[in-house]
Amino acid sequence: MKKNKEFKDVKIAIVCSSGGHLTHMMMIKKVWENNERFFVTFDKQDANSQLKGEKVYHCYYPTNRNFKNLFKNTILARKLLRKEKPDIIISSGAAIAIPFFFLGKVFFRKKCVYIEVFDRIDKGTIAGKFCYHFSDLFVVQWPEQKKVYPKAKYLGSIF
Repeated sequence: MKKNKEFKDVKIAIVCSSGGHLTHMMMIKKVWENNERFFVTFDKQDANSQLKGEKVYHCYYPTNRNFKNLFKNTILARKLLRKEKPDIIISSGAAIAIPFFFLGKVFFRKKCVYIEVFDRIDKGTIAGKFCYHFSDLFVVQWPEQKKVYPKAKYLGSIF
């Protein structure tokens, strides 16, 4: 992904699960590295080591199909969106993106950018299918993914 003037001089919330989702976000560092930013991810060793020196908020996990943590993360999203006031929310999933995109778009009027994961070629993820409806820019990494997400922008692989 090339640096876009839309990402210049803005505050960015980078919201994602640890592991592969966080790796995706680190691979597009050129998009966000010169901006004020904060991360929302799991309190796990891999995430904490990758984000040393960054402003990080920890969310509740597990997130997939866990309604108790979805509720707790929705409260966290409301609190952080009020406190931090990001201009843009970026995510590649997974379920932690759902409350941030919903509240961010509907109640806080934030720009939302979602990057569907690389390993889903012909079907979407649960988080991707939800966030698609709240995204200002929905990016796919395979042309075949446009069949699942017709309004998505194909920009190629971030690998």
